[in-house]
Amino acid sequence: MNRPAVTIAIGPADPPPTLIEKAVVGAGATLSDLGEARGLIWAGDAGEFPDELPAGVEWVQLPAAGVEDWFAAGVIARHPGVRFTSAAGAFAASVAEHALMLLLAGVRYLPEHLRASDWRQQDFFPHVGTLRGKTVTIVGAGGIGRALIPMLVPLGAHIIAVNRSGRPVTGPGIPSSVETISADHLGRVWPHTDHVVIAAPATPATRHLVGADELARLKPSSWIINVARGSLIDTDALVAALASGAIGGAGLDVTYPEPLPAGHPLWSLPNAIVTPHDSNPPQLRLAAFADHVEANVSRFLEGRPLLAPIDPARGY
Repeated sequence: MNRPAVTIAIGPADPPPTLIEKAVVGAGATLSDLGEARGLIWAGDAGEFPDELPAGVEWVQLPAAGVEDWFAAGVIARHPGVRFTSAAGAFAASVAEHALMLLLAGVRYLPEHLRASDWRQQDFFPHVGTLRGKTVTIVGAGGIGRALIPMLVPLGAHIIAVNRSGRPVTGPGIPSSVETISADHLGRVWPHTDHVVIAAPATPATRHLVGADELARLKPSSWIINVARGSLIDTDALVAALASGAIGGAGLDVTYPEPLPAGHPLWSLPNAIVTPHDSNPPQLRLAAFADHVEANVSRFLEGRPLLAPIDPARGY
């Protein structure tokens, strides 16, 4: 007996992105209008999302890994009977690569090299470091963290992975030597780590996860990298720590506020590297999202657990 067709709608673009259409059909589903759909692949913003969904919609795939805007807009709360999934993990490789770039740039003193207009070898020697033998703590060992660990291990870094549960982080290329701790014990890490990568979700509980006290406990050579959301770091405290030399530097693909206004101190501090939230640029994002969509549509058809389910109680 043939399995009944599973109908999936794509919104809000008309026509929808071709790659997303191909992903839905490639997974074995049938494209349909929203009124006839069991699933909805949403490729727009939170503000564009419909106030009401047809009764037949069981599942919605959102296009973002970070979903704080969707909670703020009340999208999740308005549809309590619908399963929502995020794109968490879909963009992990690109963002992890960017995080590694920022960390290496800081440790190797690249900003000063780029600013130099003469041969200052003796000035630079004391500041050029290495990741070999150093401890890198990844706060938020989800998709980005699991993608970053195999990039860091060959460079000789020791990894501390911080997640909510404290259960060991596993996955391709992740050795058993990786130390995993729960977020409840993060406080004991700050004095003992060399560098920190922030890759945790933005929720009310993680706002200013890194503030003046945490920065004061890091080493003067420590670099802090943020590829999550700007709200996880207290910007004023970070500016003060950078200006005083309390830490080595910061590599930021996200900021608070964002966009970072012209004239903000972070633009001019020599030990701050700011990239304009382009670790996951559009030309890479759509293809990665399409792969995620195809995998989740396939799971939906087969009744298997969906990737990146959103838990309303946790806020991500």
